[in-house]
Amino acid sequence: MSDLLYVNGGTPLNGTIRVRGAKNFVSKAMVAALLGETPSVLRNVPEIRDVHVVSGLLQLHGVNVDYDVEAGTLSLDPSNVETAHVADIDAHAGSSRIPILFCGPLLHRLGEAFIPDLGGCRIGDRPINYHLDILRAFGAQVDKHPHGIFLSAPNGLKGTKYQLAYPSVGATEQLLLTAVRAEGITELSNAAIEPEIMDLINVLQKMGAIISVDTDRVIRIEGVSSLKGYSHTALSDRIEAASWASAALATKGDIFVEGATQPEMLAFLNTFRKVGGQFEVQDNGIRFYHPGGDLKSIVLETDVHPGFMTDWQQPLVVALTQAKGLSIVHETVYENRLGFTEALRGMGAQIQVYKECLGGRDCRFGQMNFHHSAVVAGPTPLTAADIEVPDLRGGFSHLIAALAAEGRSKVRGITLIDRGYENFMGKLKALGASFELSD
Repeated sequence: MSDLLYVNGGTPLNGTIRVRGAKNFVSKAMVAALLGETPSVLRNVPEIRDVHVVSGLLQLHGVNVDYDVEAGTLSLDPSNVETAHVADIDAHAGSSRIPILFCGPLLHRLGEAFIPDLGGCRIGDRPINYHLDILRAFGAQVDKHPHGIFLSAPNGLKGTKYQLAYPSVGATEQLLLTAVRAEGITELSNAAIEPEIMDLINVLQKMGAIISVDTDRVIRIEGVSSLKGYSHTALSDRIEAASWASAALATKGDIFVEGATQPEMLAFLNTFRKVGGQFEVQDNGIRFYHPGGDLKSIVLETDVHPGFMTDWQQPLVVALTQAKGLSIVHETVYENRLGFTEALRGMGAQIQVYKECLGGRDCRFGQMNFHHSAVVAGPTPLTAADIEVPDLRGGFSHLIAALAAEGRSKVRGITLIDRGYENFMGKLKALGASFELSD
């Protein structure tokens, strides 16, 4: 696929699109299949690049992967798990950060694991030290080499008591995938409890794990000696649903997002309504639309679940450029997630970023010299521009801005977007967007 898209903006997006399983869950459920001694089946799987990357990594480790793209069904048979060649892992992983989550399952199955240098979206500090510290706490030995990290567990993995300094999703997933087959009891304090985490716990429980979640963010796992495969339907992707909702608002459109579900989107739906957007929850999805009139400025602060999700922030900021008055945005999850606003300013948006914590409580970035707050003045007309996609969520937000802007924008780096948005160009076409791929 070409990496360059020409977008003719200024046309409202209208129509119906469908979202399938959550990117932030599906890849982790695929890794969980490594822990089973029998095959697993995962349904509602989107065709996105992350799914293909994880499928390839599983196949490198001897897992038989059968992906029915049209049905959205993955069959995963881990009967013949084996050690993969270092060079193959490194070459296939590319910029994906998923290999770090292979460590716990591989240590249980093979007694060793290797991870290459890790990439991922450049939206802030996402160190793997948290993951390595967790694995060490279970008894893993960690040896750093020039091209990556080798882990071993000569004495097996033992349950542990661990407290996270911050409720990190990735660190919580690492601990869950490692603890379920570790000997003894594991207790995690200050855990992430996002819907994708809870669905991963559902999968692990189906496999035979014993996991309890307390209201005070404490997760307890009683290790078991073996697990079986699972049969599971992935929860819907709340990030993609919110992205299309923001596109409807920014372009003054009307989009029915088939597959979107209300329970996981309560915080977003409340904010969407405060801005002036309207929605209708139906049995098979949610309709998002701009009702006409002025959008309203708001104060927005991102937070871990059940707060306003950081991945919802960027697309909604595009809509806030069209809201009347001053909106304040305080990003508390990733310190560099407001970098995408530079391109919006180049399109005419009036956005100023600040190092201070604006509009809410002080956060961990307040004394760390990061531009993590923004003031958005509106409404301001957006005009076409040449745009370079910086990362997955920022890239989709830039695409929304190009669709809302008057004129023809050149958007470069769009292959980053298909990491998490299934068939996004087909969906744009279904919504009446005007665009052309570069030859």
